[in-house]
Amino acid sequence: MIALDSSSEAARTGEFLFGVQDMHCAGCISALERALSALPEVVSVRVNLTNRRIRILADTETEPERLAQCIRETGYTPIQLDADSIRLVSTTPQSQGLLVRLGIAGFGFANVMIYSVVVWSGAEGTTRDLMHWLSAFVALPVIAYAAQPFFLSALRVLRNFRLNMDVPISLAIILASGQSLFETAQSGQHAYFDAALALVFFLLSGRYLDLQTRMTARSAAAQLSAIEPDTTTTLAEGKEVNRPIGEITEGATIIVRSGDRIPLDGEITTGSGDLDNSFLTGESRPESVKQGDQVVAGQFIHTGRLEIKVTRSSANSSLRRLVKMIELAESARNRYTTLADRAASIYAPAVHLLALLGFFGWLTATGDTRLSINIAVAILIITCPCALGLAVPAVSAATTGRFFRSNLLIKDPDALEKLAGVRRAVLDKTGTLTLGIPIIDRVSGIHPQALAVAGALAASSRHPYAQAIHNHVMESAIPLATLDKVVEIPGSGITGIWNDQEVRLGRSDWVGAGSTGHSATWLRLGGDVFHEFRFIDRIRSGTRECIKGLQDLGIETILMSGDTEEAVRALADTLDIDQWFATARPEDKMAMIDKLTRQDGMTLMVGDGINDAAAMARSDISITPSSALDVTRVAASVVLVGDDVSRIPEAIHLARLAKRRVLENFTIAGCYNAVAVPLAMAGLATPLAAAIAMSTSSIAVTLNSMRMR
Repeated sequence: MIALDSSSEAARTGEFLFGVQDMHCAGCISALERALSALPEVVSVRVNLTNRRIRILADTETEPERLAQCIRETGYTPIQLDADSIRLVSTTPQSQGLLVRLGIAGFGFANVMIYSVVVWSGAEGTTRDLMHWLSAFVALPVIAYAAQPFFLSALRVLRNFRLNMDVPISLAIILASGQSLFETAQSGQHAYFDAALALVFFLLSGRYLDLQTRMTARSAAAQLSAIEPDTTTTLAEGKEVNRPIGEITEGATIIVRSGDRIPLDGEITTGSGDLDNSFLTGESRPESVKQGDQVVAGQFIHTGRLEIKVTRSSANSSLRRLVKMIELAESARNRYTTLADRAASIYAPAVHLLALLGFFGWLTATGDTRLSINIAVAILIITCPCALGLAVPAVSAATTGRFFRSNLLIKDPDALEKLAGVRRAVLDKTGTLTLGIPIIDRVSGIHPQALAVAGALAASSRHPYAQAIHNHVMESAIPLATLDKVVEIPGSGITGIWNDQEVRLGRSDWVGAGSTGHSATWLRLGGDVFHEFRFIDRIRSGTRECIKGLQDLGIETILMSGDTEEAVRALADTLDIDQWFATARPEDKMAMIDKLTRQDGMTLMVGDGINDAAAMARSDISITPSSALDVTRVAASVVLVGDDVSRIPEAIHLARLAKRRVLENFTIAGCYNAVAVPLAMAGLATPLAAAIAMSTSSIAVTLNSMRMR
């Protein structure tokens, strides 16, 4: 079971959650974070564009209305949510609204194009003027309705004396429509109602595609939230009552049956069954549970009926904690995101400056006001920063979902960037590459009768070596010997009477075999008959694949453990690891990490124990299995759900791939602007061509990002 502890910061402050449906770009994120962070009572702000949420940590005495008012003053409409809720702000109404506007814009565009074809075919005089007026009759109402998302967004930010990418978009639409209406009223030869409608149509197409992309790449939090039931059956005074899980407190008894999801963490008090843990570990093989076993929210019960005593309320369940961790990862913003936000924030004023230069430049050169306005409109349209704003968020959304499907949960906001730069990996042994569960190395030469006695002695002890011996004997189908007066002596071993003689299982010096200098358990069968049992640690699933994968990626691999030199050398030889260090204390591990982090590239630390926590905190990035101790999971940057460490090379590969996609997106946006802006400034791009080019660049960036899926 994963325990995800809240930060001490969150414990000292209140948590406020708002849904904001009308944010849609990187500029929205920056504006909201700047405005809210400026409030003195706010500790931290995290904006999640994928699920359209703002999670705010602020002083406990903060009035939610003050935060909501700040959001409204920034130009957005907040909806206060339950901070413990894991449901997403629905994007369905917005998606449906965009689709309706898109359909109307497309219908209007198609009709106006028919009238435009008549003009392009050579219509003159009254016929041309009639076609222009018919175009205006269709285009102006369509634009007034379909372009409202851009107009309203621009109006909100202008009221607060700010700019966003919708300001130049709205200005371009209004100028194109106004210029066309003026030309029509003056019986001019050219009108650009078709260009204005094309701009609206392609912009709505890009925005709808962006929304659908996020809905398709639905956050891992959404996938988890979907499996939490809203209600469950409780047992009160012998009666079964259906209640919302939010009303159920610790200590209550709930009932789950075959085909149900367990809604809350707890302990089984009655019943038994088979559970599916695939949501947590990726392992679909059923796990048998019985009275006294612990269960967690989200597990699916295949068979049986369970009565469970709730140990954690819904707000603190393992499922909720997983969701909060994933939301933290999805709202994380690395340096590439910051670069895109900064570029988008200066892009809008630059667009207006270019449009003004184009207008006055052509007006000075030609004296033609109409031509100058058309060129200014084309510049405003073609330089829309949509592609730049989508470059990073689209990749982040797709990559987060990919990580989750690979059973990897990201905690560190910079984890993706750091993973992409990993050049060396330091790996702990026990509990990380191995399970810390000893198994017998070899038993050649030991008579079955001796194994029967050893198994019988070991059956009475919970010592790991004793359990390993007992398990081996049972797996070998050897009947246990009958013993009398079996006694365990802590720190020494187990003694008993077999065939009227004393037998012992334990330390070499205690059984009388002398000091052997290595780790083993000895059996003495009366007299001077001794048998040695040596042990090895069970290697964790995927360990060999993990090491080979790291080496194939060109990553220097180092094994560092506090175990004995003999044990560490044996594992290093088995896994083909050249560099290894044994008997390393916590301070030794930390010193090694400090030395490595001063070298070029990032250093990855993989560990699971308390003795690894300090080194993990000092490393550039760290990964821990979900079976690790709480303190280690808190220190780790990435949590590996389940026991398969072969996912670690895959995580590095995905991070490198995500970095490549981000750079490709910046290249697409940069190349587009390098070609499009000079063409628009030179008067070689009509408003219609500009609208098509701008939307094409945004779609190209989005499709390139979706390759991460």
